Amino acid sequence: MKKRRLLVTGAGGFVGRHVRQSSDEGGSFAGWDIFAPPRDWDIRNVPDVHRTITETRPDAVLHLAAQSFVPRSFEDPHETFAINLGGTLNLLLALRAANFAGRMLFVSSGDVYGRVPEDQLPVDESRIPEPRSPYGVSKVAAEQLCLQWRRAEGLDVMIARPFNHAGPGQDSRFVLPALARQVVAIAAGKQPPVIDAGDIDSTRDFTDVRDVVNAYAAMLDRGEPGTTYVIGTGREYRVRDLLQAMCALRGLSVEIRQDPTRMRPSEQRRMAADAALLRKHTGWEPSITMESTLNDILEEAGNRI
Repeated sequence: MKKRRLLVTGAGGFVGRHVRQSSDEGGSFAGWDIFAPPRDWDIRNVPDVHRTITETRPDAVLHLAAQSFVPRSFEDPHETFAINLGGTLNLLLALRAANFAGRMLFVSSGDVYGRVPEDQLPVDESRIPEPRSPYGVSKVAAEQLCLQWRRAEGLDVMIARPFNHAGPGQDSRFVLPALARQVVAIAAGKQPPVIDAGDIDSTRDFTDVRDVVNAYAAMLDRGEPGTTYVIGTGREYRVRDLLQAMCALRGLSVEIRQDPTRMRPSEQRRMAADAALLRKHTGWEPSITMESTLNDILEEAGNRI
């Protein structure tokens, strides 16, 4: 059977690499031929975007390309909006010009919800977004742009709102790989048994990136057009507990030293997501245990050292 053609913007990023791996290794994207833009591709460059759509003629688009580091969005909000909102507009215009009649999945973020009162957890799609960062605002704006295209032009588009990702390949600016690098450095004798950390007593709903990829495949295959889906496990993980679990996996006893410069007191203290709608429409369920996720993060960190 002929494979469907899937254009993955941001294919060189953390999630995009796992999408390609899933296709290559017979995973949830095995039924797709994955097309990635050239390495020097810039979604802000209109001719680049139009050329890619014309050359690939995709059956579907998984739109991952984004400036996704929240602190960076405060440092340079113009860049964040140019990529996340302007880039999405460039993509939509290119799809229109090519008479695209397939399905598009826009990947937004659970960060769009902003600060959620603890008595209103877990979060589902019915909650109105109240973003607290330029990143979150850019994602809400791009969501609405995609949905406007559906309302006005009939585009078959869906919105994914994944919560925190975890797994091998994530940028070390994010909390778990940053902590894992210190754990493996201590295990290798390259660092004293002291771990510097920020606010590790908050909770987050971490989903393994490979389970997130499976959710995207399920949405492309079985999701309902125009629908927004929350992606998460429904479980809260305290970052301190995950750090201690990584230390236990490497047989370490360490001192944890909280660094005031890494603290962000305005952040959400607790978070959990409710993916019941995604389960109902597609049958998706997370399947990778947190222990496996942490082991893989540590393994990669050790290889880098």
